[in-house]
Amino acid sequence: MKISIVTISFNQGNFLRQCIESILTQTECDVEYIVVDPGSADGSRELIESYGDRIVKVFARDQGPADGLNQGFKRATGDIYGFVNADDYLLPGALKQVNHYFESSGLSSFVTGQGYSESAEGLRSVIKVAPLSERNMLYLSASIFQQATFFPAEAFKSIGGFNATNRTCWDYELFLKFLKLPISHQIIEYDLAVFRLHPDSISGSGRLTDMYRDELDQIFLQYQGRKRNLFDRICGYMLRLQKVCLSYLNYKKCKA
Repeated sequence: MKISIVTISFNQGNFLRQCIESILTQTECDVEYIVVDPGSADGSRELIESYGDRIVKVFARDQGPADGLNQGFKRATGDIYGFVNADDYLLPGALKQVNHYFESSGLSSFVTGQGYSESAEGLRSVIKVAPLSERNMLYLSASIFQQATFFPAEAFKSIGGFNATNRTCWDYELFLKFLKLPISHQIIEYDLAVFRLHPDSISGSGRLTDMYRDELDQIFLQYQGRKRNLFDRICGYMLRLQKVCLSYLNYKKCKA
């Protein structure tokens, strides 16, 4: 199967080379790599150009990250899609594992692997994810690891791609739409990707926290037909507490 990966990059030159190399070195399967740059002024475009035809280049203005991703996937020709931010990267052998999963199991699900978060100082923390469900996503008790998530191209096309008006949680909304198709979410027990946290990233800076919460509430309203209330927030808290307790029990079990 052919895997298409899209990276959106805007003035991320400090990280971009490692991201690009982490994907282009995945030579054990058929990979198409598309990089979208809406107008960087930090040397990123020159770096992208230096890879020649090894990268499909999209140099066009966009209306935000979700729109940029849509532009990239319009050029994609693969059977499986994934997207990796310019400041994140894949681990060696990641796409071999993804290809093996879909060849063995077919295209009736989307999948997420395990991996790491990495601080600005280069310190790693393990990311362990569990299967997503509509309930956990709507009640904000789900953990999203977008960098290690891959999905059938036809599923993406059938829902019209990303919501281009979503400015903060376009990946969250996309995965919820997959579950509503419905297709299942499965886990690959293999380290696939690294998610960087740094002062300039959305997650690392926290600068869009209020907008993020507002957009999650809008998604809840869309799917539930009503606004999130106090009872919903308590349910979400209890689900998150349950997840922490289960993680602790699993940790103790592994240590025993």
